[in-house]
Amino acid sequence: MSLLKIDELEKSYTADKRILKDINFEIKAGEFVSIIGPSGAGKSTMLRCINRMVEFNDGKIIFNNHDVGSLNKKELRKLRTDIGMVFQHYNLVPRLTVIENVLHGRFGYKTTLQGLMGRYSEKEKEDAFRLLEKLGIHEHAYKRCDQLSGGQQQRVGICRALIQEPKLILCDEPIASLDPNSSKIIMDLLKSISKEMGITCLVNLHQVDVAQHYSDRIIGLNDGEIVFDGKGIELSVEQINKIYGTKAKDLITS
Repeated sequence: MSLLKIDELEKSYTADKRILKDINFEIKAGEFVSIIGPSGAGKSTMLRCINRMVEFNDGKIIFNNHDVGSLNKKELRKLRTDIGMVFQHYNLVPRLTVIENVLHGRFGYKTTLQGLMGRYSEKEKEDAFRLLEKLGIHEHAYKRCDQLSGGQQQRVGICRALIQEPKLILCDEPIASLDPNSSKIIMDLLKSISKEMGITCLVNLHQVDVAQHYSDRIIGLNDGEIVFDGKGIELSVEQINKIYGTKAKDLITS
């Protein structure tokens, strides 16, 4: 059964330029799916349409049996508690501590006043520490986030997404700002989260070899259109050239 279904999705920022063109795909619960493609292909826009951070022009997005495009503000806020998001540049509050940033993931469950006053239950605090321990950064719980390395900050971002108890995590270039060692740690964590916790992951990536190594399935975008949808092993040199419009050898490391 599909957790996410996208039908004929279209997005334009201007009348003469379509960013997404007739996007169609389904994702099952627990799948780890990578979206690959060159810069400007529409990967980030597509991810942000799913939780309506970006409003789309046409088509349908069905998530967990809800028509995302038809939801009012209150309904959308509730739906977003089921969709975590991990950002390229972490999107943390630098002056706040690690534990405070993680607990921000519970905002969707709070009234505005509770959120502003930072009112969290003991269980929420315990869950936050448990997640920090699971991701190996519990010793940094009371440090300001701007004192952490990029890889550590990204782990805080993942904890913040997980404390929502999401069914789906959207990851927008989660390793683009990281060194190779930190990138491997983050991708290993995301894969284990998907496998062990049964959380569906949809991950935007530039690195073809990384997508092939970690993904159950790869979707290739070029100029706002899907030009490949299949397993990593099915991704040929010709198909990579079709996705990127360049030589595949420049994108695949040995």
